[in-house]
Amino acid sequence: MEFKLFDSRFTCPAEIMRLRTHSNLFFGHRSSVNISRQLCQGIFLKASYSPSRANASVDSVDQEKYVVGKNSSRFIGTNGACSFFEGSMVLEASEDEYEGVVVNPERLPSNPNAFSSSLRSSLSYWQLKGKKGVWLKLPLEQSELVPIAVKEGFQYHHAEKEYVMLTYWIPAGSSMLPANASHQVGVGGFVINEKNEILVVQEKHHAPTFEGVWKLPTGFILEIDTEFVEVIAFRHAHNVAFEKSDLFFICMLKPLSTQIKIDDLEIQDAKWMSLAEFVEQPHIKGDSMFMKIIDICIARLKKRYCGLSAHHVISKFDGRSSSLYCSVVDGQDFNCLGG
Repeated sequence: MEFKLFDSRFTCPAEIMRLRTHSNLFFGHRSSVNISRQLCQGIFLKASYSPSRANASVDSVDQEKYVVGKNSSRFIGTNGACSFFEGSMVLEASEDEYEGVVVNPERLPSNPNAFSSSLRSSLSYWQLKGKKGVWLKLPLEQSELVPIAVKEGFQYHHAEKEYVMLTYWIPAGSSMLPANASHQVGVGGFVINEKNEILVVQEKHHAPTFEGVWKLPTGFILEIDTEFVEVIAFRHAHNVAFEKSDLFFICMLKPLSTQIKIDDLEIQDAKWMSLAEFVEQPHIKGDSMFMKIIDICIARLKKRYCGLSAHHVISKFDGRSSSLYCSVVDGQDFNCLGG
């Protein structure tokens, strides 16, 4: 009986190879396996066997997983090489556009020993297939698999509440995989009403030197209905928190109501304050960065400056809708968008 194991893209130089049998290759029945040269001719690889019992069988193989039987041995051929692997199944994974592999986190073995065996077999298989980077996402509920992956050479990439992401670079030399995110992002709202009053807050948790200081609202600690106008400016600073850089965006917002709801856990107070009074605060007046931000905001109000407004575009590279932020001035109308 013959079984097609691999497609025509894989080659094997041997005319006929006899692989030693393994007791679990055909579910506990010993047999002989012959590998035909037809694969080298660009047709397919055939396996024939002579089972000791008539009901012996072998599962078929698809080109993505290359698994022969359950908990069985497998044969993998690529780039003129023929190899015989023993152990458990190759981990289910998809290929990315950079010749890498992304392991399916929902189909990981639950048993650590099975995972360890599958991981080793998978790395060997992906290496033979010419793959480069491997992305392994381990859910929180399977955190016991992390030290197993690290022992096999995986490195930490990043972590979230629900998972840890590890990577492995197969080719020789330095890894070409992108590093973890290098920046954290903050947002400050410049909310100004028709009376030229701006929304300001006093934070409940602050350094003693900032007692009584009114500042622009940031984060998700204040609730008021507003409409986004544009990005006025942004600040870039390095090594701000946990060796990460910081991007702080100042956005102009138009209030749709005057009602203010504050978060009692983080906000001491909030109110509308005249722009002139805000600027005259010693901590604001003595801070060159904040004064520059206020100068830009005032220039924007007088339509002497245009910020970065959102333009919705779709790229043919990925087919996704995106927001491109840029400053565009119409030659017939100098007024800024949203002004």
